[in-house]
Amino acid sequence: MTAVESRPAGVLVENPGHRPFGARAKAFVALTKPRVIELLLMTTVPVMFLAAEGVPNLWLVLATCVGGYLSAGGAGAYNMYIDRDIDAMMDRTSQRPLVTGMVSPRECLAFATVLTIGSTVWFWTLVNPLSAVLSLGASLFYVVVYTMILKRRTAQNIVWGGIAGCMPVIIGWSAVKNEVSWASLILFLVIFFWTPPHYWPLSMKVKDDYERVGVPMLPVVAGNKAVAKQIVLYSWVMVAVSLLLQPLGYTGWFYTLVAVACGYLWLKEAHALQARAKAGVTGAKLKEMRLFHWSITYVSLLFTAVAIDPFLR
Repeated sequence: MTAVESRPAGVLVENPGHRPFGARAKAFVALTKPRVIELLLMTTVPVMFLAAEGVPNLWLVLATCVGGYLSAGGAGAYNMYIDRDIDAMMDRTSQRPLVTGMVSPRECLAFATVLTIGSTVWFWTLVNPLSAVLSLGASLFYVVVYTMILKRRTAQNIVWGGIAGCMPVIIGWSAVKNEVSWASLILFLVIFFWTPPHYWPLSMKVKDDYERVGVPMLPVVAGNKAVAKQIVLYSWVMVAVSLLLQPLGYTGWFYTLVAVACGYLWLKEAHALQARAKAGVTGAKLKEMRLFHWSITYVSLLFTAVAIDPFLR
């Protein structure tokens, strides 16, 4: 039986015994939260196409993606270091590397620090100083403001903490233009208003986990009706903001068509969730994860349209 299999619930493994090299390597990769980084890069690269009004310098795209992975990976590792106590008590996070003991807290802290410093130097030397400052600022915001200050204190944690996840669109634009523009700020706001209705359905699904560890996610402190109402409000604002690019002259008909179609489907799903919540539906029949999964498809399609649109104008 392995150390992970024998770990009592809610207990951090300090010395797991034998730690195979392959498993250790996978554990260090897991510290960077690669699935989250996928979403971040999915918004970074299309914005670079929009900023370049075509195909950007491919070396610059690669350098920005590598720097973005290092930066976000370091922030993710810091997050796991700080949250290792509650991660041990939550089903969703019970197999994270610090919980199982595959990586020690000291190793994790050193790893996070190396990635953060390395990403800042990388951006500064291979992209530009503005992108380096924005990247470091995003990391510090996620680690200090969200993880250390907001997450365990307020139900608005994901709203304001989500600012860090909005920064890749500005970094992508600044990498190409060496400036911040209204286009990047509009897309920043799209992700800002997207984040709560993207994450709250997942929080509804794992509400018991958050309640057990005392993290006041909105579904923990408010009923499903109140959460669904907030999801609908944020969704309407998100869709409205996404349509600002065309009248300001940054995009053409193709992006607008995709934004309208995807926004319609999003709002339809959000209102359906609200209707089920109002009817008192609970458990599997609430189908809150439908919106969560659609939210990933939505942002993928919207930002693909951002990248394609310059070629159709």
